[in-house]
Amino acid sequence: MRTGKRLHPADEAAAVATIRGARLRVKARTTAVVLVLSAAVTAAFALAVGYGDMVVPLPDLIAILTGGGSGGPRFVVMELRLPRALLALTVGIAFGLAGAVFQTLLRNPLASPDVIGISAGASATAVTATLTFGVSGFALSLSALGGAFVTAALIYGLAWRQGVSGYRLVLVGIGIAAGLASVISYQLTSSRVTEAQSALVWLTGSLNGRSWDQFVPLAISLVVLLPLTALVASRLRALQLGDDAAGGLGVRVEAARLALIACGVALAGVATAAAGPVAFVAFVSAPIARRLLPGRGAALVPAALVGALIVLLADFAAQHLISSVQLPVGVATSIIGAPYLLWLLARNNKEGSGG
Repeated sequence: MRTGKRLHPADEAAAVATIRGARLRVKARTTAVVLVLSAAVTAAFALAVGYGDMVVPLPDLIAILTGGGSGGPRFVVMELRLPRALLALTVGIAFGLAGAVFQTLLRNPLASPDVIGISAGASATAVTATLTFGVSGFALSLSALGGAFVTAALIYGLAWRQGVSGYRLVLVGIGIAAGLASVISYQLTSSRVTEAQSALVWLTGSLNGRSWDQFVPLAISLVVLLPLTALVASRLRALQLGDDAAGGLGVRVEAARLALIACGVALAGVATAAAGPVAFVAFVSAPIARRLLPGRGAALVPAALVGALIVLLADFAAQHLISSVQLPVGVATSIIGAPYLLWLLARNNKEGSGG
């Protein structure tokens, strides 16, 4: 039986050259996007550290960051602004990467930790621990991380039906998040006013008053989680093809999915423990990153950089947009994320995929 004609060698060479050229263009575009985003994050970081009531010129800022400088400017930069800026950077990276992992793995733009209840689980546990049991410091961070994992396990178990559908997991997660919101509301209304106010600021997502004590545990966590996520993300491309196709390529589907979910939950949990559930960063980072890139890949590194840029700029705006008032960073990110969520829901409903 004749299966088809073999291409002429010249045509075959032209086809190979075309494919190679397309791959090189995609690689060049991706590299350019990563470099531009890195430059934007660096500029935003320098702005966050150098600008305020005391403006530190760039040469002086570089001198201070490299071990020089003295007096008031050095104290302001090293003790007040630098830990806050580093925390904004790392929180943004963690949330952006977590959102990209969840949305890519579950093939659903709504599947981010702050929508499906992971952040709500961390928040409910942390608020209960601090308001009911007086937990604080590192123990409070551990309780938030533990709450994130317990909530993720509950959502995964309830969504399991001979496998996990992205849309079913999102719906279960939204339901769990609603239940956890009632737990948070009860804790706030049954506590003393001063304690409830402090917890409410944290629940909004805030970097106000943060110091090295919050940054160091998060930095140590990311030193472990970022390489681990990069390692297990090598299976993400196969999982995007569907369970059957991934299994045919030799991927242990359920083990790979659980490893990726664990990494995403850990990233969201440690970020929430450090700064509270900063709204919509995980939700919008990956879609923005993908719009900058050719194709529809996972875009993990660009998503992490977009997350860092969003948190840095949002925190800068929250500090300086209204004079004499420092807003929680979550207020600024909500201004970005809430309209995007409404637009996404409206678009999906118009296309008939909104359920």
